[in-house]
Amino acid sequence: MAKNIADLLGKDADFLLKHQSKTISKDQLHLPSPSFVDDIFAPSNRNPQVLRSLQQLFSTGRLKDTGFLSILPIDQGIEHSAGASFAKNPAYFDPENIVKLAIEGGCNGVATTFGALSLVSRKYAHRIPFIVKINHNELLTYPNKHEQIMFGSVRDAYNLGAVAVGATIYFGSDGASRQIIEVAKAFEEAHSLGMATILWCYIRNNAFKQGGVDYHVSADLTGQANHLGVTIQADIIKQKLAENTGGYKALNTGGSSYGKLDERIYSELSSEHPIDLCRYQVANCFMGRAGLINSGGESKGTSDLADAVRTAVINKRAGGMGLISGRKAFQRPLKEGVEILNAIQDVYLDKSIDIA
Repeated sequence: MAKNIADLLGKDADFLLKHQSKTISKDQLHLPSPSFVDDIFAPSNRNPQVLRSLQQLFSTGRLKDTGFLSILPIDQGIEHSAGASFAKNPAYFDPENIVKLAIEGGCNGVATTFGALSLVSRKYAHRIPFIVKINHNELLTYPNKHEQIMFGSVRDAYNLGAVAVGATIYFGSDGASRQIIEVAKAFEEAHSLGMATILWCYIRNNAFKQGGVDYHVSADLTGQANHLGVTIQADIIKQKLAENTGGYKALNTGGSSYGKLDERIYSELSSEHPIDLCRYQVANCFMGRAGLINSGGESKGTSDLADAVRTAVINKRAGGMGLISGRKAFQRPLKEGVEILNAIQDVYLDKSIDIA
């Protein structure tokens, strides 16, 4: 193992690198491998064009032919506001620099908006896999609200050369039913056109914050969101890294009834260890048949490199497929962004970091 990975983990090095999971056995998981498309998707209903698109994703960048993915996602210009997202590095108002960062950073693909990818399509669509984010939550409406809406068509994504489409569903929100129907239809069309599908399985509801704990990052609730995502045939699931569990329990107090739970979720299928929490997320992705890529999270400054490596170690050892990391990379100079992306990739390239 590269010494600097352990150094970056600091006091948590042994805690994360030596942990052996006693929850869901790694033998039950479908783990990332060079033959993942052949093993998992070839027997499925995905047509040959989808298989080719998936293989293109897996065969690009520094992680090519490993079964792992490193994706650069930049849709924060809509989701958060362009000014807030790009103030630290205004160069990324220009979408060509987004694509350049993904290429220089050795990513498997770049995920961003219709507008960004359309303007550089003929120059770059053949050089790095394009993933078009087809829906967004815009924050210009007053008061702000959480509501994912479509920003374009699947056919348009196909025409600009995308190998995949990405979408977000806010499971648990008032608009969840509409979003599930819209995205399920969009994914059906994407598959018919030969594109892969990636779903941002986020949960949104003010009630998910209970007693000072934010259960938006709870393994049990995010795990169920993942399970819903693979049910509408997402090929790859993007999820925030779990930080706690017990969301169902917290929402079933005070005489209220919410969902269904089994105590074994907490006593046998997961634990408080971050790798076990992440493994529960993987298990809900049909035991890894749909790969789990975790979010790289927000940029916090000097700790970004260590935080990114920590998240990558947890995801890999849990049985995940990689990271989709944006703000830590693009909210800094190009060279530093590339270094962070490469550090994430180094975790997946290091064969001594095994499955827990």
